[in-house]
Amino acid sequence: MASAAEQLAANINFGALAKAEELKKRIWFTLGALLVYRLGTYIPLPGINPEALRQSFQNASGGVLGLFNMFSGGAVERMAIFALNIMPYISASIIVQLLTSVLPTLEALKKEGEAGRKILNQYTRYLTVLLALFQSWGIAVGLQSSGGIVASPGPFFLISTVITLTGGTMFLMWLGEQITSRGIGNGTSLIIFSGIVANLPHAIAGTLELGRQGAISTGLILGVIVMAMAIIYFVVFMERAQRRLLINYPKRQVGNRMYEGQTSFLPLKLNTSGVIPPIFASSLLLLPATIASFQTSDGTGIVSMLTTYLGHGRPAYMVFYAALIVFFAFFYTAIVFNPTETADNLKKQGGFIPGIRPGERTADYIDTVLTRITVLGAGYLVIICLIPELLVSYAALPFYFGGTSLLIVVSVTMDTVAQVHGHLLAHQYEGLVKKAKLKGSRRR
Repeated sequence: MASAAEQLAANINFGALAKAEELKKRIWFTLGALLVYRLGTYIPLPGINPEALRQSFQNASGGVLGLFNMFSGGAVERMAIFALNIMPYISASIIVQLLTSVLPTLEALKKEGEAGRKILNQYTRYLTVLLALFQSWGIAVGLQSSGGIVASPGPFFLISTVITLTGGTMFLMWLGEQITSRGIGNGTSLIIFSGIVANLPHAIAGTLELGRQGAISTGLILGVIVMAMAIIYFVVFMERAQRRLLINYPKRQVGNRMYEGQTSFLPLKLNTSGVIPPIFASSLLLLPATIASFQTSDGTGIVSMLTTYLGHGRPAYMVFYAALIVFFAFFYTAIVFNPTETADNLKKQGGFIPGIRPGERTADYIDTVLTRITVLGAGYLVIICLIPELLVSYAALPFYFGGTSLLIVVSVTMDTVAQVHGHLLAHQYEGLVKKAKLKGSRRR
């Protein structure tokens, strides 16, 4: 079966894509949904002064607002109806996953299969609404307190802004679920991916313009291009890297027939946590700079002192950034992968790791291996994120050339291509089955 799959994979071409009608429908649906999302990022909130908003955003663009603006495809800069983007849904998903590992009730729901997952998804939606209401209220109050941005401040503006931003997040959550079920790829990841990619040409054009004006040297621009290509290659290599644990299944008898023992592998990804650690670490470290940008004091407060020492590109910022990436890499890996549960499932199925006793010893062994490869995964994330961060900080390059954005773009692209690959393989297998049946009927 493996050799047949490899042979089919080698023969995949655009001709096979043209014949896969179901796959083409999914691709067109995904493109249409992403087009709707991009249109929404250009519809501004009512009652906003665009010029005053642009000036205010420029003052705070170096903080967390600049990072969120990158994820939202420029919606924060324009204060569009999708300014909150899908981030409340991502935060709610992470919180529910964390609570699932802490609360026995939610853990029991997770083990119930599809029915339990539906209930957990519903809890995630409810929490998304609460987070979106809280964040949209903060945005509305912040806009109203900033002089000149809101044309008619008052309760009506607050209520309309909260309803609009929360509604925009809920629509994107629904749109992401529709892409996942009826399109290609993970809808939530594709929404963030499209936001980054949409503004990437503008960031490249701005960088080239700085080079033309002499603000950035030609050598630096060429260095950035080489660095981006190297990072893409490195990310692809590390994201595909796995540590495979050999699993043996003993001989078994079904009726009067004896079946030989089988072997398989338990794949452990080198980077189980994905892109979550850099996103969380960046948000936490840029928060003091964002808060300080809205202050009107003389700069002697605690927040201003933190901003001085934890400013973007400072040595303390780099140290804490690396430490937080490592922390969240281990933290999120512990949430999404449970060695004890995996060992119990292997024991129930009769599988075992050669030389390791089933049960608790297997769980300890898997945990040890996972901890070791997570050290490598966390180091990989630190390297990917810190090297471009130095260029972003010292050469005044946009966020789009940072390690986080490149990591998201490459990871989502790999996942989407893998799904297209899977659909093409399924379509080709269906064609082979039909031909085999046709030949069988002719022989009869």
